[in-house]
Amino acid sequence: MSTTTPGKPLVHALNVTKSFHSTQVLKGIDIDVHSGEVVCLLGPSGSGKTTFLRCINQLETINGGRIWVDGELMGYDDRDGTLYRLSDKRIAQQRGEIGMVFQRFNLFPHKTALQNVAEGPIQVQKRSKAEALKEARELLDRVGLAERADHYPAQLSGGQQQRVAIARALAMKPKLMLFDEPTSALDPELVGEVLDVMRELAEAGMTMIVVTHEISFARDVADRVVFMDGGVVVEEGPSKEVIARPQHERTKTFLRRILAEQHESAVPQVPVADPADG
Repeated sequence: MSTTTPGKPLVHALNVTKSFHSTQVLKGIDIDVHSGEVVCLLGPSGSGKTTFLRCINQLETINGGRIWVDGELMGYDDRDGTLYRLSDKRIAQQRGEIGMVFQRFNLFPHKTALQNVAEGPIQVQKRSKAEALKEARELLDRVGLAERADHYPAQLSGGQQQRVAIARALAMKPKLMLFDEPTSALDPELVGEVLDVMRELAEAGMTMIVVTHEISFARDVADRVVFMDGGVVVEEGPSKEVIARPQHERTKTFLRRILAEQHESAVPQVPVADPADG
């Protein structure tokens, strides 16, 4: 049962810092995401977007600040202002309520699509095998892969594997979905099928935080975008507004470069005739 009250964010990140050795990757991140909202994190490589996602579900531990999900402090117990790290078991329970989709699918190669989707509910949530397999089939149908249920990852395209990964995350009945550049490892012609599934999730009211360079998806599907650079939030606001009329020079430069690259890749390459042929 949700502990989030109306108007209170589902995700509340306050002054989050994170360093790897001597390199500070996150420098005081403040981000709120409300239930049912889709927020896209934009920014150049190395800006801290993926690290922030991984901090939300405790794949990385923060060095400072706080992150709450559904009113619960992630990874720590706050006793009169002093933080105590939660047990691995409790952290795993918290993580189980957050779905995450990675760049590289991370499917079990020796299990079928159906088995991959049912694995978490059976092994982690201890649900009955019959119930888990039934729901797994329904989820594969939802992402357009009902006929691929008995295929192994090696028998699926990259786009199909990523859709299985989305179904696998949904099988845990998460309150929040995190996507870390889910289309970056795909051939261009396979990107659309994954984005279509993500659009359907957004329309169904799933709370989503998406790291992406797909600017058209961010503009059309996200409620808000957050532009990060150098470990800080540079600019944020309604997606259409920020993408059409960015206020910060760093945001403008990034969007110009990305949109130019995407336009160039979308233009068909016309072969140039050899003059000797004429």
